[in-house]
Amino acid sequence: MVERGRIENRIHRWLDIRFPEYGQAFEDIFSARSLATLRRFSTPSDLLQLTPERMIEIWEEYMSRPGGLRGKRKAIELLELARHSVGDTFALEEDKWELTHLVDEYERIQRIVEEADEMMKKMLPEIPGSELVLSVGVSAPATAAILAFGGDLSKLSHGNQLLRNAGLNLAEKSSGKYKGKIKLTKRGNSLLRKHLYFTVFRLLPHNSAFQALHTHNIEVKRMTKMQSIMKLIGKLARMLVAMARQGEEFSLAKVQLTLAA
Repeated sequence: MVERGRIENRIHRWLDIRFPEYGQAFEDIFSARSLATLRRFSTPSDLLQLTPERMIEIWEEYMSRPGGLRGKRKAIELLELARHSVGDTFALEEDKWELTHLVDEYERIQRIVEEADEMMKKMLPEIPGSELVLSVGVSAPATAAILAFGGDLSKLSHGNQLLRNAGLNLAEKSSGKYKGKIKLTKRGNSLLRKHLYFTVFRLLPHNSAFQALHTHNIEVKRMTKMQSIMKLIGKLARMLVAMARQGEEFSLAKVQLTLAA
């Protein structure tokens, strides 16, 4: 994952220099259509040698459904951006070679990640409690990380124990006569901490109960977004431990009744 992030950053930097307008056409520059574009006609000068119809023909080599109204609009949009691009054109051929290798490396790492995710999905049913965590909407990799680094959740007496394992409990940082601020200890597993944070971050667009509490925290309790997310991490930890101890899967109706408590 770290290596994939490094490659993604290098591709973003390449586009910032050579074709800074590219992101206006592709919100996700690592989508299938975008990767095909980066591989075959990544620069404004390449694009200006093609027609929308020819772009769709090239995309067809990498996608099952490249054309249609959406494909035609995307091709026309790319051409318009290319005509007004302010990208650097110095040593362009050498940099295009570099981008091709970056895309190759990204796709290689992505295949490995996808294979690992598939393997994880097959193995997760064998791990006690995994179906309960998955029922909340937690991803397979995050579920595996929470159970691997958090241990058997059914043996924890309270969600705060899971937070302590992640270093997400609060403590006063003091020394001698110095009275410091109360902050997160971070004296726990950093990967568990990371996955709990990103799990809440990814649940917010899809879980109506968490959305409602997040809105309440911000609009009624006047918390910042980050303060609300940290509070939701605590709520998630307590909920996961309670579900594991009771052997019950996630129930949206039940949670909506208790989230404000």
